[in-house]
Amino acid sequence: MGRLFVAPLLTGLLTASAAMAEEDPFLWLEEVQGQRALEWVRAQNAKTEAVLEKDPRFEPFQAEALRIFTATDRIPGPSFRAGGVDTFWQDAANPRGQWRHTTTEGYASPTIPWRTVLDVDALSKTEGANWIWKGKECLPPADQRCIVRLSNGGKDAVEAREFDAGTKQFVENGFKLTEGKQSVDWLDADTLLVGRDWGGDTLTESGYPFVLKRWKRGTPVEQATEVFRGERTDVSASPIILRDEEGVLQAVFVNRGVTFYESELYLLGDAAPVRLPFPRKVSFQAFLQGQVVFTIEEDWGGFKQGALLAYPLAALKADPAKAKPTLILQPGPRQGIERVAATRNLLLVNVYEDVKGALDVYTPGKKRWTRKRLAMPKNASVEIVDTSSSHDQVFAGAEGFLEPGSLWFGDAAAGKVKRIKSLPARFDASKHRVEQFWVKSKDGTKVPYFLVRPVKPKVAGVTPTVVYGYGGFQVSKPPVYLPEMGKLWLERGGAYVVANIRGGGEFGPSWHQAALREKRQRAFDDFAAVLEDLVRRKVTSPKHIGIYGRSNGGVLTSVVMTQRPELLNAAVIESPLIDMMRYPKLPAGASWVGEYGDPAVPEDAAFISKYSAYQNLKPGVRYPKPYITTNTKDDRVHPGHARKFAAKLESMGLPYLYYENTDGGHSNDSDPMLNARRWALHHVYLSQQLMDAAAP
Repeated sequence: MGRLFVAPLLTGLLTASAAMAEEDPFLWLEEVQGQRALEWVRAQNAKTEAVLEKDPRFEPFQAEALRIFTATDRIPGPSFRAGGVDTFWQDAANPRGQWRHTTTEGYASPTIPWRTVLDVDALSKTEGANWIWKGKECLPPADQRCIVRLSNGGKDAVEAREFDAGTKQFVENGFKLTEGKQSVDWLDADTLLVGRDWGGDTLTESGYPFVLKRWKRGTPVEQATEVFRGERTDVSASPIILRDEEGVLQAVFVNRGVTFYESELYLLGDAAPVRLPFPRKVSFQAFLQGQVVFTIEEDWGGFKQGALLAYPLAALKADPAKAKPTLILQPGPRQGIERVAATRNLLLVNVYEDVKGALDVYTPGKKRWTRKRLAMPKNASVEIVDTSSSHDQVFAGAEGFLEPGSLWFGDAAAGKVKRIKSLPARFDASKHRVEQFWVKSKDGTKVPYFLVRPVKPKVAGVTPTVVYGYGGFQVSKPPVYLPEMGKLWLERGGAYVVANIRGGGEFGPSWHQAALREKRQRAFDDFAAVLEDLVRRKVTSPKHIGIYGRSNGGVLTSVVMTQRPELLNAAVIESPLIDMMRYPKLPAGASWVGEYGDPAVPEDAAFISKYSAYQNLKPGVRYPKPYITTNTKDDRVHPGHARKFAAKLESMGLPYLYYENTDGGHSNDSDPMLNARRWALHHVYLSQQLMDAAAP
């Protein structure tokens, strides 16, 4: 086709897309709290509850899941603070949770002597609010004055309050910010650096702050002094506070997120912000011994994509143009850097090789960095849990599909780790095995996946199988111990698959970028190739295959359901993006244009319209009956996506189930009671679609 006809064609596509949006009969469902929309939600929930909660499996599933999520012998997730260890703990008595503290020695003991710092259940009761804990920022080196973030119902928007961890009280007349999507960090004991909605269009089109201000204690927040301003078309602007090992402020950077994957880094000082010589595709990782450590997601300055590098801060301050970075690590083609963290003197690098984890310690030197690998479990998922700049200690975790999680305490300087806590088995794993396979996708690329299946299936070729995928935002999906999956699914003879498709971060930025924007179809093809391979290997059959994905995984599952309905019989589509022709218009969709493209641009609309599941439902096609679920308080992925997809299926006379939780936010797991119910509903649906189909 000649170029003369391309522009008119694309313009026609865009015009058609705009008309389609205007004619969308279900736009009213995008009104999150609209009366008509909420009445529709209540009616849908009632229908679904009648199908799933009346199933005799629901109550035992919910009870089993609740025992798992409220078990008191869980490993309390540790974080270093104030010379000791914090955790945030939830159980049946404390579903909202408690912020707790102990000594490092006390944490390592079998019976941990916790003291409660803040009881969120008690706070919620006192204030008559539905508070969900969203974390804290404490001022080093004492780490006693903290900014606590609390969410109403689990939303990303939070209220921020100053809290004294020593007295265990909110500070009277202390710093306090009303609800919003905001960033808050300490400059000193009397000064915060704040990004929030200052009024007058100071949020980006994505709904995040792009104006940062310095706020002094004792002054109204409206009188805070502006120190940085991006553009409304940016994704966001957020501070990066650099402190030395004694907690002394060394520099303040600002990350101006121009797009989701392109940033400009600035150095704040007394004069105007100074643009630093980092590439656009860069991720700040750590600050260690005067070195700014970062990864690059593009080839730059003679270094290859994915490299881990270090800049001397002093050189950046003196003359950014003359500063020279040093290579720390260049990952290989089947490696990916998962996380980087600094201790007092050393750098911890969590790498994955063929989607199996390892933990390396790097020591800075005059000419090069030296590496030592810690003796963590092999063929497992390995993660950095926490480090502290006041010493060289580290908490690390390890787990596998069939191996319960364990917590390791390490001395990075000595290069030694020891296991200090282990999660007891939550299900009988003796009858299953784990295998890793590679399958060729449509374009010939080899894609790995993990298969957890019965050693001796009841009937060959029809094992009920749940296939999980994500494939976006450079997020890796390594082996993970899922007690609810084990107890409710594997113990009952099911199989579980994790597909490490393109779009993820398993093999670094190149694996992610291979499925960006106009290349998105590759992620869907990869996932379909895994489903086909499971049938080819006679593990199962399409009648017994179900797929599960949430958030970006909801794009994946809704598209695979519409493109390849013959490959599956169930789809759990949770907290999903689905209407990809309208997603930038729904909060916070505009921030993801770098991932998916912009349907307002004719060229982008052309490729998005080919796969967007909402637009590609077709009459006369036999689709599997999906279970679509979301959350009213989800202010990250708009519930309108899920609502409209269900409504369109209903209008076409197609089978589906829809359920919308009213609390929990995007993560949907902030309350263990609601989380137990959530997983019980998931597994009843999967059992009805896949296990009942397998029954003789």
